[in-house]
Amino acid sequence: MMGKMISRGLALAMVAGAFTAPAALAEGEFSGNVALTSDYVFRGITQADGAPTVQGGFDWASDDFYAGVWASGVDFGDGTSTEIDYYAGWTPSVGEFGLDIGFIYYSYPDAPDQPEQNFVEVYAGASTTVGVVDLGASVAFSPEFYGETGQAFYYAASAGLPLGENFGVDVSVGYSDGDEDDGFTDYTDYSIGVTTSITDVVDLDFRFIDTDLDGGDEAFVVTVSRSL
Repeated sequence: MMGKMISRGLALAMVAGAFTAPAALAEGEFSGNVALTSDYVFRGITQADGAPTVQGGFDWASDDFYAGVWASGVDFGDGTSTEIDYYAGWTPSVGEFGLDIGFIYYSYPDAPDQPEQNFVEVYAGASTTVGVVDLGASVAFSPEFYGETGQAFYYAASAGLPLGENFGVDVSVGYSDGDEDDGFTDYTDYSIGVTTSITDVVDLDFRFIDTDLDGGDEAFVVTVSRSL
């Protein structure tokens, strides 16, 4: 439970990995995804006690708007076993920048009643390409974060470089900022990843993740995902 309190109560996949807001799909389309990951890591902290878990979701998009639901197995050591997230957003373009503005509701159906684990975040992000490098930055805000730990911000930045048609490398860094009087501890997380596609619908992600928290555990995470 302590790892969960640190990550949620202190802390964007990114608005990646940290939390990344889902990208809009083609107009009026439904799609799905399923993944098997060696560990569910949120903003540098394991949510599955370092164990493999199954994840998946469904998305709908029309023009610049999207909505969806995503779920994952979790293990906080308090009987909580499931996370279900609901989100919606808007992805307009302004010049060379793509924007992503939305909200996400994190819910834990089988969590204990106290403290409250469900919480809401609003987020805004921008991305662009400079030469061959994809750049992104985002911020998320929760008025009452996980575990009733008060207001919290999460700032994230990322850079990605495609290597041919089927490979890419990326780096990201995030900073969690909250009120220490509410039990929050500010910290930085980062990740370095390599992604590849082995078929038209199956992707592999290899990622090293760490934080600057005292006693924090670095993680190497492997994820196999498929679009539906």
